Amino acid sequence: PLKKTPLHDLIVQKGGKMVPFAGWSMPVHFMTSGILTEHLHTRENASLFDVSHMQQLKILGRDRIKFFERLVVADLEEMLFGTSTLSLLTNEHGGIIDDTIISKHADHLHVVINAACADKDLAHIRRELDKVQRQGWLVHMEVIDDYALLALQGPKAAEIIKRLSDRDITDFKFMTARFMNVKKIELHITRSGYTGEDGFEIAVSYLAANRFAKLLLGYPSVQLAGLGARDSLRLEAGLCLYGHDLDESITPVEAGLSWTIGKRRRKEGGFLGADHILGQLNDKSLVLRRRIGLIVEGAPARENAEIYDTDGELIGKVTSGGPSPSLRKNIAMGYVKTGYNKTGTPLKVKVRDRMQDAKVEKMPFVPARYYKLNG
Repeated sequence: PLKKTPLHDLIVQKGGKMVPFAGWSMPVHFMTSGILTEHLHTRENASLFDVSHMQQLKILGRDRIKFFERLVVADLEEMLFGTSTLSLLTNEHGGIIDDTIISKHADHLHVVINAACADKDLAHIRRELDKVQRQGWLVHMEVIDDYALLALQGPKAAEIIKRLSDRDITDFKFMTARFMNVKKIELHITRSGYTGEDGFEIAVSYLAANRFAKLLLGYPSVQLAGLGARDSLRLEAGLCLYGHDLDESITPVEAGLSWTIGKRRRKEGGFLGADHILGQLNDKSLVLRRRIGLIVEGAPARENAEIYDTDGELIGKVTSGGPSPSLRKNIAMGYVKTGYNKTGTPLKVKVRDRMQDAKVEKMPFVPARYYKLNG
């Protein structure tokens, strides 16, 4: 049986078209709107996404930073309390086990991992925990299984949080996190998201999730949105989807995610696969493929479509692709041999046995509108 989020019944009541996703019953879109409408509404107003299928956990104990830096590429030591970062869990060969959002607080790390990776991630973390606990390290993990996760995304999201909380949130920057009490509901809020828009990811207890969701939906500018719009929004934003654009054979350097590797970590290493990853950073000849964005002429290029150079040589494949509702063009993301990744490079993509023109495009395809104090 599929697992259900605390908002499942509300979402069905609101017309959610439910589909199986990573073992959960999730809405792909809503009958009264549809993917295109939900996508554009997010870009213009604010949308509420139920992302409670994603796994939340806490890392606690005196040695929590030292321990988690063994598993991820981020410089957690240098992070300030109340800040968040996108990071990567890596394996011994430098491949990406998962991408994750980590928020650092005074007494714990709050970690969010992908639903489809939850079982393997937790098993991996527990194996590594067992190793260091045997050495006397003081660290442990708590799996958060009684909190929902809601994403409020779009240019009107901040005004809604401000009005609901009756607080000035001018200093609530992109990639920072705080605990807030809103209408007597305790929340953990990160100013982040997966759409390229300003927005918030909000952890709220199962017991209060429906009440809080209804408070948000009480604003005319807020509508529910499903996985379909979430996918097209993140593709326009040039953001990876694990299992498609990232997997355990792809390194952070190949994926264009070298920026997630902290400066100190580049010098000291100390995370799984560091030798391989730092080797690629220091010697570009070891990087045999690169993630690119594409503008595709003709029909949309979907996952696994083959990418060729203009001489007809197969050089890679598409990992995500489809129409861009914002640009009204077909866009795609994929991997090609190093040397073909320069912006503007003309390529060909094979779609339904037809060769179509394509061009390497800088990502994000749609400019990000994350909130920063300096604008």
